[in-house]
Amino acid sequence: MEADLFTAAAEERQEKDPTSSPLAVRMRPRTLEEVVGQRHLLKPGSPLRRLVEGGGGPAGPSSVVLWGPPGTGKTTLAHVVSRATDKRFVELSAISAGVKEVRAVIDGARRAAGGFGKETVLFLDEIHRFSKAQQDSLLPAVENRWVTLIAATTENPYFSVISPLLSRSLLLTLEPLTDDDLRGLLRRTLADERGLGDALTLPEEAEGHLLRIAGGDARRILTALEAAAGAALDKAETEITLETLEETVDRAAVKYDRDGDQHYDVASALIKSIRGSDVDAALHYLARMIEAGEDPRFIARRLMISASEDIGVADPNALPIAVAAAQAVAMIGFPEASLTLSHATIALALAPKSNSATRAIQGAMADVRKGLAGPVPAHLRDGHYKGAEKLGHAKGYIYPHDQPNAIAAQQYAPDALKDREYYTPTRNGAEARYADAVEWTRKHLGRKRS
Repeated sequence: MEADLFTAAAEERQEKDPTSSPLAVRMRPRTLEEVVGQRHLLKPGSPLRRLVEGGGGPAGPSSVVLWGPPGTGKTTLAHVVSRATDKRFVELSAISAGVKEVRAVIDGARRAAGGFGKETVLFLDEIHRFSKAQQDSLLPAVENRWVTLIAATTENPYFSVISPLLSRSLLLTLEPLTDDDLRGLLRRTLADERGLGDALTLPEEAEGHLLRIAGGDARRILTALEAAAGAALDKAETEITLETLEETVDRAAVKYDRDGDQHYDVASALIKSIRGSDVDAALHYLARMIEAGEDPRFIARRLMISASEDIGVADPNALPIAVAAAQAVAMIGFPEASLTLSHATIALALAPKSNSATRAIQGAMADVRKGLAGPVPAHLRDGHYKGAEKLGHAKGYIYPHDQPNAIAAQQYAPDALKDREYYTPTRNGAEARYADAVEWTRKHLGRKRS
């Protein structure tokens, strides 16, 4: 990593007083063997091992995109590479860097390669924050291997990284850390001189609580441990009790960024839980969205869609409930809107389900897209304007209200679709009545079964 005077001074201060750095920084692995989890990425011959260990002859190490949730080790892996490799290592963050900084790195890499035969590894954190033009600026350097890129992202790279850059890199997916991974990290931190140096013990119940609130995030668990350890030491205690831990760690941070990938994953899980009639799972995902600060209007819109898509006429009250909830949350906002959203979510999850309205309109639209439209039958056309009668418009039209049961047996659909049936009702909930009604009306319309 290329250091300026300020970086060098900070590193010197950390060496003299390790406790000046956060616990998560002090416990950052120095070798691949110290990395927690991600064994699938660290096997012999893997791209990351080749970056660290070198070798490969004409088949040099590939650029990589590291994709995974926060706290799974993306930055950690890059720093292990920086410590272990003899290559020139440069770190940029897409939050603060732009095309100018990228070009400066590339120019420096070309000079280092030409003048000293030194290869450059560029670590670019949060690459999803780069625009298309900014990502484009990396292409020549990656393609010509002027730099070996390690890019990190919490966002789905198929949406957030341009295709040409993805095609020139290997996509490595990091998995959330398991409880066993985090348990090992906790115990190592308690004992290691870089960590707490055996100054405190951690009872099993407190350890279990830390694992619950971590959500697979190593940084989060070490931050919580540090806060609890500080409180315990201030009270001259020799162990981090559950009580002390609960005092310092109010609650678990919600495990998704509402502007990121999991925003869509959790919203999808909410709707699928409602569709599956699992009211408890639906309430869990609703709570996660609320705690993440999700826009209540977004949640309400999803509920309105679900009311028609998955419930439809099996419970005609579902849509009015969802619409009323949307109107209410627009007027009151959080925190009170959580009650309204809970009300609507429970009602929708426990309602009888039918996707017949969804399938009906999808079938009709599919035929229209295929060109199965045809002219409107003449007797259904508008006959009110001057000259319509000469064209035969409305001629022969039978007014349904003049007929028994207000059913007029005449052709309504275009010729190509006159016997097509799009609506196939279920007999779930209130839709049983619609099933009887559609069977009766089709019979009295003289329709042939398709």
